[in-house]
Amino acid sequence: MSIPFPFSAIVAQDEMKLAILIAAVEPAIGGLLVLGDRGTGKSTAVRGLAALLPKMRAVQGCRYHCDPAANSASSACEDCARLKAGAKPKTEELPVPVVDLPLGASEDRVLGALDLERALSQGIKVFEPGLLARAHRGFLYIDEVNLLEDHLVDLLIDVAASGENVIEREGLSVRHPARFVLVGSGNPEEGELRPQLLDRFGLSVEVKTPTEIAQRVEVVRRRDAFERDPAGFAALWAKQDVKVRRQILQARERLPEVLVGDAVLYRASELCVAVNSDGLRGELTLMRAARALAALQAAPEVTPEHLRQIAVPALRHRLRRNPLDDTGSSERIERAVAELWA
Repeated sequence: MSIPFPFSAIVAQDEMKLAILIAAVEPAIGGLLVLGDRGTGKSTAVRGLAALLPKMRAVQGCRYHCDPAANSASSACEDCARLKAGAKPKTEELPVPVVDLPLGASEDRVLGALDLERALSQGIKVFEPGLLARAHRGFLYIDEVNLLEDHLVDLLIDVAASGENVIEREGLSVRHPARFVLVGSGNPEEGELRPQLLDRFGLSVEVKTPTEIAQRVEVVRRRDAFERDPAGFAALWAKQDVKVRRQILQARERLPEVLVGDAVLYRASELCVAVNSDGLRGELTLMRAARALAALQAAPEVTPEHLRQIAVPALRHRLRRNPLDDTGSSERIERAVAELWA
């Protein structure tokens, strides 16, 4: 098994790292989109997240690793729903899945399909779960997401909206939960995302190549040290990664207790109206992300400063283009924040 580059060892890219932590604390945000230049650590940061995540408790032997503590039957697969109606299921601890979705993946690989080997050898119809099943309760990562084929985009939009994967084909009728945090990365110069998929991402982060010589030198130094001795380099940063993991766990525990006052909600809506944000997902994302940020900072309630810190990544991909204003989305949001909350 390959050793991922330690998350804590990533140089700079503070906005990206903070957005990843917020997505790890509050999956309801809806996912994370990381766009920027090639070779800026986008995929490195996402893959480093896998090593940070604490293990999750799941129903033992469940193909979809359902949550044994889920209250709703709709949050479990058919097998686990039947188990919960009877005896208490056995549980086990599993690593949180971080599943890669290749650009050229077939629908059967993504959705799941009939197990042909068992169908031919035993004459029985058995469903073979796909990537969406593997990603349930975890992260589904798509590198070069802006190059994803349209038919896969349509599938992801449907499942991301419903939290459930439904397969009706080849005599199969299967329905299973598929709730995951969608994480995408890519280079915007290679193509734009479809608006329907772009809207499904909660936060959008832009990363740029460092311009400071000292930062560039440190990036090269750390990467070279990692490639020469991955295990030794990871051991050097193990304590820092443990601190980040503990921060995520503590933030998850604090999250339900963090207060969001009406004044903060009013400010969030005020900002969304000022920048002409599409729909109401902007307010919802602002609220959820600010609450997760407050939990990470051990704050008892959300303040305007939390909104200010998260406003750009929460809204930059939701703005309508203004042909009379050449200003970028980030600058428009920062200008609106300065004018409204001076």
